[in-house]
Order: sequence, then C-alpha cells, then structure tokens
Amino acid sequence: MKQFLFTVFIIISVAAVLTVTIVRMSEQFFIDRFSITNSKVMNQVKDSFESFHYSIVTASNNVLQNGTVKRILTDEETEYEQMVSYFNMYQQMNRIKSYLDAYEIGIVVTGKNGIDYATDRPYWPITDEELRRSAIRKNTLRNPKRLLYQYDYRPGKDIESDDRNFIVATRAIREPISGRDYGEMYFAIQEKEFKKFYASYTSPGNHVFITNNSGVILSSSRPDLIGRTSTDLRRYTEELKGPEPYKVGKFMGKDHIILMEYLPSFDLYLFNVIDKEVAFGDLIDKSDIAQIVILIVIAVLFIVFFASRRLTNSLSTLARQISGAAKHDFVQYVTVGGTYETKKIAYAFNSMLDELHDYVEELMQTQKEKRNAELAALQQQINPHFLYNTLTSIRFMVQQGGRQEAENTIMALISLLQNTIGSPSETVTVKQEVDNLKNYAFINQKRYGDRIKTNYFVSPDCLNEPIPNLILQPFMENAFFHAFNRKDGGYINVLIWKENSRLICEVVDNGDGMEIEEDKQMPAKSKQQLFTGIGVRNVHDRLQLIYGDDAGVSISSKAGDGTTILLTIPLPQA
Repeated sequence: MKQFLFTVFIIISVAAVLTVTIVRMSEQFFIDRFSITNSKVMNQVKDSFESFHYSIVTASNNVLQNGTVKRILTDEETEYEQMVSYFNMYQQMNRIKSYLDAYEIGIVVTGKNGIDYATDRPYWPITDEELRRSAIRKNTLRNPKRLLYQYDYRPGKDIESDDRNFIVATRAIREPISGRDYGEMYFAIQEKEFKKFYASYTSPGNHVFITNNSGVILSSSRPDLIGRTSTDLRRYTEELKGPEPYKVGKFMGKDHIILMEYLPSFDLYLFNVIDKEVAFGDLIDKSDIAQIVILIVIAVLFIVFFASRRLTNSLSTLARQISGAAKHDFVQYVTVGGTYETKKIAYAFNSMLDELHDYVEELMQTQKEKRNAELAALQQQINPHFLYNTLTSIRFMVQQGGRQEAENTIMALISLLQNTIGSPSETVTVKQEVDNLKNYAFINQKRYGDRIKTNYFVSPDCLNEPIPNLILQPFMENAFFHAFNRKDGGYINVLIWKENSRLICEVVDNGDGMEIEEDKQMPAKSKQQLFTGIGVRNVHDRLQLIYGDDAGVSISSKAGDGTTILLTIPLPQA
C-alpha cells in the first residue's frame, strides 16, 4: 500500500510540476512576445512625443529670436504704445503658433516690464498673478537654459466645470550675449490632448503612464491617477535602467508587466504597464488544463494500481518480512514462497543472514583481540626518556650525598616497574593503583621539586576493589606536566569512592585549566604520554572495552580554575 501511495504521490507530483512548468513557459513565451510588440509600440509613441517636442523647440526658438517680442517685453511704453505692441504681439504670436497648428496649445509670454500676453486665456485659465507665484515659474527661473515640461492642475470654477490637467513646456527668454532674462514663455497643452499621442495603443489592462523623476504621474490612460505620486513607478525608473527590456512585478498590489522608455527631451519617463491577469487570462485556460491533467492522472493511477497489485503481491509480502528483520536482530528468516523471483530473493536473503551472522561474530572477536593486544603492548612499554631522566636524577642525588633520598627514589621506581612490566594481570586493587600513583608522584617531585602537592582520599571500602592497571596514571601525568605551566604551584587531589553500584575515581587539580568545546570532550589519540603509551583517550576506550558503555571518562575544566577528571567504573554484581 505504501509503495502504491508513493507511486501516486510521484505521478501527481510529476503531473503538477509539468503542468505548472508548461503554463509558466507558455506565459513567459507570451510575455516575451508581448514585450517585443509593446516595445515597438512604445518606440512609435516616443517618436510622436519627439515630433511634438521638435515643434515646441522650433516655436520657442522663434520667440527667443524675435526682435519685436523682445522690444515689447523690455521697453517701458505708454498706454497707446502698449495697445500697438499688443497688436504687434498678436501678429507675431500667430505666426509662431503656426508651428504648433497640429496641436491644440495655449501660449503665454510674460515680460520683466509687466507685459503679459496669452494666445488663448480660457484654454489655460491661470491668472497673471497666479502664474507669477506658481512653482512652474520658479522652476523655470531656476533652470533658465532648459526647456522644462511641468505638470499643472486647474480646478473647475464651479460644479459644472471639470477639473483640468495640463502639461506645460516652459523656458526663460534671455538675451544670448548678456545672458540677461527678460521674460518667460509657456506652452500649455491639456492632458487629454497629450494623451492622444498614445491613446490608440491602450486597452483594458494595458495602460500608459508619463512620470517625472519624482514619480508624479503627468499623463495616463488612467485619469484617476493623474497628479498622484507613484512609489512603484519611481522604483521601476531605477530597476529598468539596466539591460532588462521589461520587468514582471507588483503595481498597486497586482502582478504587472512593466516596460519603460526614457524621454530625454522631456526628462520624463514613459511607462507601459500591462496587467498579467487581464492580458493573459484568456490565452491560457488554466481550469481546462487542470481538468485534463486530473483525468489523465486518474487513468494512469488506475492502470498502475491494477498492474502493480497483480505483479507485486508476493514481493510486497517479502518486502514486509525483510523490513521487519532488523527488529529481530536479523535472526529471523523470511518465508520462501510466491513467484520465482521472490523465491530467489528469499533464498538469497536467508543466505545473506547466515553470512552476516558469521561475519559479525568474527569481526567482534577480531576487534576485541586486537584492542586487548594493543592495550597490553602499551601497558608493558615504558618510555625510555622517563627511565633516562629518572636515573639521571638519582645519579645527581648520589653525587650530592643524598644517598637515602636516592635509595627511596630507586625503591619507588622499582615498585612502579613491577606493576607495569612485571605484573601479568590487567587489573589491580585500588590500593595498588594508589601506591603506583604515589610512587610516580614521588619520582616526579624528586626530579622537579615539590611545588605540586598530591593528596589521596580513598574510601576504605574501595581499597580491595579491582581496577584496570595504570588507569589513573595518565591523568596524574597530565596534571604534573600540563596543568601548572602558568601557575607557580598547586595541588593534585585523587578521590575514590563508591556510589550507586559504581566506583568513582576523581583527579582534581587547581592548575591553569582550559576551555573545552562541547564536541571535543576527549583529547586526540595521538597525544604522547611521557611514562607509558597509554594516553587519556585510550583510558576512555579501554574502560568501555572492559566494562561497556556505562563506563568512561568525563572532563570538566575552566581556564584559570583547574581541571576535574571523573572516571566511572561499574562494580561487579555480588
């Protein structure tokens, strides 16, 4: 049943992955093709804007070069002269406006002398006073050499009047030689006229936006968004400056395809924003695809179910028996039956169990003998440097007249050697082990001085308990030679007692201590001991080999506070 369910899961997963992959590949293909088409459309729209910009540039240059306009905007005149000037201005502006006949535009020219002229006041209903105080004029004066395109909003005068949005091309009028400004010119086009450049290319879900550097929407096929600041579009102005032709991302909380063209002449950004759901929802009918896939999957599952049930009944039974073999430590044979193939597998598995049992027993015996041989060899070897240094120390004692001291040292060395080389037994009593420690400590104190004190606290009921020979010596040695490198002296305490049917041995020093990482509680095996080859790590392995997992060594230490070694040895049951 599990195998069938797994097969069902695989089939459904593969079908789902393939379906999603195909749908996404189809969507990506349509998006790529759609973006290429819309990029061409945006280039056409961009050309229309550039043509409009060229007309504005031509008209503005004519204003700059017109001597009559300059004279009218700079001279101080009487009322009669002003009337004549207005007539002359009317003639000049009509000629200049002819460059913009293709567009419905209102032109306003203002002079430093207070003369203001508009070709069509009602078209752009802004008063002279409003214009002088407007942000549009301030931006124009801040950038006198540039032709700027700015947004202007004109609210309706009453309930019946509609609000109007304008894109205004502005430029300062200045003398080319002196650089002195003597007026400003404004070319105002209603946003609904501006929209005609791209309106024929828009459709539901396919919108165009014109924004400035701040993300303010100057024109759009979405009238409700004109004049607002879009943080999404402002972000995409940066993201689409790279080589990517388009980007699929969020706009107003929904997935859209975003294309952008920079209009350098306008210093504006042209966005084409396509709603993915609207644009591609009808191209790929996901519900029909899902229904077809579900029907195919159901048909395949029926075929797989009946075929597998017919072919794998006996194999399933055998698989269950093999799976349960581990619960019985691989001692329970499987039943031989079913098809020819399952019988052959059952015979092979039972034969493998026999070979596995033989191999495991042989391996365990070999490992045990090998480990015993290694420990026995290590136990019997004495580091030559230890003997050499000890005998050298005894010679100096004799030379200096310390005969009794030399004799005591020799006796301690003899006792120590008797319990290593001379002892045939792997275990000794706790009393013998403590005597070995005392002899070892005595020799080292004679060699290096008595700056390190040793103390022994042994519970009397532990003295005759058996313990592996030289099991504590490596820790005494480590304390002597590694625990007091920074401190001038200290103590080493050996404590032995019984607790909960276990023999507890503790070696404590107040030396330098160390920081022990959690995953490195035991030293490496390769660390060389000075007296015998039995290292600290070997002690832990040796205890577990003799007594099992209940025995072992634990180390706790803290830099500056010393080190505590704790040996746990199970006591034999009475």
